Amino acid sequence: MTIILIIAIILVGWFVLTYNSFIKGKNQFTEAWADIEVQLKRRYDLIPNLVNTVKGYSTHESGVFEKVTQARSQAMQAGSLADHAKAEGELTGALKSLFAISEAYPDLKANTNFLELQRELSDTENKIQSARRFYNGTVRDFNTRLQVFPSNMVANMFGFKSAEFFDLADNDAAQQPVEVKF
Repeated sequence: MTIILIIAIILVGWFVLTYNSFIKGKNQFTEAWADIEVQLKRRYDLIPNLVNTVKGYSTHESGVFEKVTQARSQAMQAGSLADHAKAEGELTGALKSLFAISEAYPDLKANTNFLELQRELSDTENKIQSARRFYNGTVRDFNTRLQVFPSNMVANMFGFKSAEFFDLADNDAAQQPVEVKF
């Protein structure tokens, strides 16, 4: 009788610990996604200032400005993770076009505001990349716990689902970092 009681206590303890590890993992990747959103918001806030600075030097490049503005708007309105990934890739490509314009305007390349905005955007891009790696790592760990035996039984009992990676691999523009030239 004592052995059965000890085994029952161990099983209940394991069950509780496993369930709590799923809750902890879910909260971790939710927090990691929030970190990505903070950096994306910072990026979105920098872009209008960058566009306005470049507009002052290059009024005949309106197509590029519209493309950047449209890509920013789509990225801000993206709902799903896949939509975010696609929109962020398009925004990255649009920003590359904007920076290419600066090459044709030496005064712009020397403008203090422009240089500071480039530096901040480059820093933000690095933070987004780091936050994305952290998010994908927490998703990997969570998904692994969902799939391994015996914790997958607890996951199935409570309906835990695999989390989606934030992957930009389908977008060519996203494969290259935003080029910032000084």
